[in-house]
Amino acid sequence: MSIAPKLRQYLDDQNVEYDVIAHVPTHSALQSALASHVPAAQIAKGVLLDTDEGYLLAVLPANHKIMLADLTAEFGHRPQLVPEEALDRIFPDCAMGAVPPMGPGYDVPMIVDDSLDQQTDIYLEAGDHESLIHLTHDEFARLTSKARHAQFSAHEALLH
Repeated sequence: MSIAPKLRQYLDDQNVEYDVIAHVPTHSALQSALASHVPAAQIAKGVLLDTDEGYLLAVLPANHKIMLADLTAEFGHRPQLVPEEALDRIFPDCAMGAVPPMGPGYDVPMIVDDSLDQQTDIYLEAGDHESLIHLTHDEFARLTSKARHAQFSAHEALLH
């Protein structure tokens, strides 16, 4: 159980109070929710986008799908998903696909989906597929207060 060094440094620099929750290894934020017995709506996942303004980290619940067309109004064009292979340049201290949804720690601006504002607690991927960072709503709101906020995701039905 370890937090990506850049993420840990960012959280420490911001004097963030958090807990680390260990779980069995997983391959997605949704699987992390199941493994940790945490509601998927409370797990914030990061999706890196390429825009005319540069990279942007979209932060949305694990059980939501990003609606790129909804971001067209925000940016005047449709952002593109950054291929997973390119993520290691932006998040070099993280396991492949374990993108922490805290862009400022990696010098990447963020846009946060409005649905996360409704959660009392937020859990973040810690960068290793084996742990989550637990924040109170107030701490998450403080960390994302300078980010753009918009509605750009839709609930994705769980199929079992």
